Amino acid sequence: MLHETIEHLVRGTASGLAGGGEATHQIGRLATSAGQHVSTIASRHTERARSTVEALARLQSELGGGDVNGLAELGRAYLVDAWQRGVLAADVLRERGNIFEAHNAAGAPPVLCYDYDVIVDGRDRERPVNYMLLAIRPPEGVAVHGWKRPYMIVDPRAGHGPGIGGFKDDSQVGVALHGGHPVYFVAFRQHPEPGQTIADVMRAEAAFLQEIVRRHPDAPQPAVVGNCQGGWATLLLAAANPDITGPIVLNGAPVAAWSGPKGRSPMRYGGGLLGGALPASLLADLGAGQFDGAHLVMNFEGLNPGRNWFRKYYDLFAGVDHARDRFLEFEKWWGGFYFLNGAEIHWILQNIFIGNRLSRGEARLEHGRAIDLKAIRAPIIVFASKGDNITPPQQALNWIVETYVDELEIKIRGQRIIYMVHESVGHLGIFVSSSIAKKEHAEVASILKTIEALPPGLYEMVITERQGDGIHTRFRVELKDRHMADILALDDGGREEEADFGAVARLSELAVESYDLFVRPLVRAVATPALAATIQTLHPLRMQRRMLSDRVPGVAQLAALADAVGQDRRPVATDNPFRRAETLVADLVEQWLDFNRDVRDAWYELMFFGIYGTPFMRWVGQTHNFRRAHKDKDELRHLPEVEAALHGMSRGELAEAVIRMLILLAEARGSVRGSRLERSAHTLGHAEPFASLGAERRARLIREQTLIVLYDREGAIATLRDLLPDMDSRAVAVGTVDYIAGAVEEMEEHTIEVLQTLRRVLELPPLRVPGDLPEQSSPGRKRVRRMSTAA
Repeated sequence: MLHETIEHLVRGTASGLAGGGEATHQIGRLATSAGQHVSTIASRHTERARSTVEALARLQSELGGGDVNGLAELGRAYLVDAWQRGVLAADVLRERGNIFEAHNAAGAPPVLCYDYDVIVDGRDRERPVNYMLLAIRPPEGVAVHGWKRPYMIVDPRAGHGPGIGGFKDDSQVGVALHGGHPVYFVAFRQHPEPGQTIADVMRAEAAFLQEIVRRHPDAPQPAVVGNCQGGWATLLLAAANPDITGPIVLNGAPVAAWSGPKGRSPMRYGGGLLGGALPASLLADLGAGQFDGAHLVMNFEGLNPGRNWFRKYYDLFAGVDHARDRFLEFEKWWGGFYFLNGAEIHWILQNIFIGNRLSRGEARLEHGRAIDLKAIRAPIIVFASKGDNITPPQQALNWIVETYVDELEIKIRGQRIIYMVHESVGHLGIFVSSSIAKKEHAEVASILKTIEALPPGLYEMVITERQGDGIHTRFRVELKDRHMADILALDDGGREEEADFGAVARLSELAVESYDLFVRPLVRAVATPALAATIQTLHPLRMQRRMLSDRVPGVAQLAALADAVGQDRRPVATDNPFRRAETLVADLVEQWLDFNRDVRDAWYELMFFGIYGTPFMRWVGQTHNFRRAHKDKDELRHLPEVEAALHGMSRGELAEAVIRMLILLAEARGSVRGSRLERSAHTLGHAEPFASLGAERRARLIREQTLIVLYDREGAIATLRDLLPDMDSRAVAVGTVDYIAGAVEEMEEHTIEVLQTLRRVLELPPLRVPGDLPEQSSPGRKRVRRMSTAA
């Protein structure tokens, strides 16, 4: 019955949208999509609902055959418990309302669990912004070192306030502090400064980074961590300031907003179904020039109504004896609504979420200043998750495909891009999950220590083999060579549907232009500050908090009632049949809401493609539906930096030779283990002649030697003799490579083959593998001397 209901709803919508003699291909697309939705929704909900109903039936049978007096006693106990939990939960909601009022009265400061100092205030700049740079004070017992790489964490400004990256100890801030790194946090105030733009914010963040560098002259270049919308802001920062060479980390950052899996990414259809950027422009004008972030938070809640509108409140009611602190801690951040200027929200929508310009190289930070992501010199780490329905992996990664010809161009440009795709964690879990902090964020922090030693290229970070427990837990990390095809493979249905978003972008621009010419003057004439304040006050998310706060007569008495209940608390056991029935009914309610959500999302998707997938709309969007123009692969061979590197293939000494051999090894393996990368980074950073080269010169050497290996591998091997003319230098070079490569027993066959080739070319004794001499070390290794490293 459920399957038939879904099929009737979805196929009926598809038929209505595609009717009227439209192209057969379009009808086929919609029919196929409808069938997929029917299958997905049915498989997701049928068995889940059946198991819950069967459990209720079994419980009913148990109750029907039980002792009447005993059941009556259990029922009375349950009613007392439910009444008490209801009072205590209501009191927690009262506390939430009071916290909301107090938080806003204080200006909605960051919700960080750490003490901090404001070291740069963006309001003091020539063009003021509401951003500020905070220096996090390490908690008692945690020592940080000025010579370690500092972190600058940029939280999203997408309706909520700053602090999600460090509102508990197991967080990005906590991981960095416990690693001994100085941590700085980019926060922002609740209201923007008048006239501030995205360009002003970017310049302020660049100034923050310069201040961090000034405060830590002996440390490596700072790492910049961008969360969600702080991620694309970090890309802007690095692209507009190519002198930024410290690594950047993008966590759940939406960049290629047109991308996403069918059936699992409903947010990307909102622009087409809700009028493009027009509603945001209207709301900003009604807000007296400021866009209320509560509208964005409402959209986020609507993505998962079962969780946000029911389950989190039921979980509070069900476990109120221990859930209070966690609930209030999260709600303080979730209920802190922040504002953007009208110009800021317009730029974000037109260049990212509707226009998709940043991903395709068409974004302009301001008039006359284009943003090209190829200009970024900083190594990039991207963290995405398949369980993220706000920023699916395709949105987090497809900008790489749009920006570069292929992985070869990434290498030619000396760039390092590492991506990691989690299988299940949701969007918020990327930032707030303790398990993610202890595993993924901890291992990313480990890679950041050594990333400058990594040869240029595209890699996937794979974490396996847990070792140890507690604070000593470590994982085996491997960086696997990847191709653009590996990223595109995440789009299992291809990217054909992205063409339909071109019409959305064009119509959005036309709508905003028409509004700007004919309607905006009238709206601004009536949108007084008093009207804006009234609209903000009456927003449903604010009202639901204020109506359960002490400012409302009678609500304050809940505190006394909750105290009395707490003193006479009578919880029932979880196996109480009425408590079990409550849990099962709550599951059914959540399932019903989830079912309606999935049908709604399917309907949205079919409506979108039914409207914008027609031949006429494809024609409308052709001016905006294009892919970034790329150079041909063969043209890259003639870039000046490539020709210069090949021309100097025979010039160099020990440093060039060792780096070239390490790149040959990495190329042969197709991956880099975390342990090998650590040894490589230690050698290049502490051993001579590398240590005295400086970070810039080392990076240039790695890039040059990568180009040589890419375009003339045979010549790169043959000319090693020119770089190492005597046997002593050859012995030192090979010994260093042996140390970084690790134990022979752990080497793959192709690694051994490359090492043997290098020895043969350099006229050194061959490497002896365990199978040849099980109880002897290699004679070749006895002859080589490894570079000494500083302590």
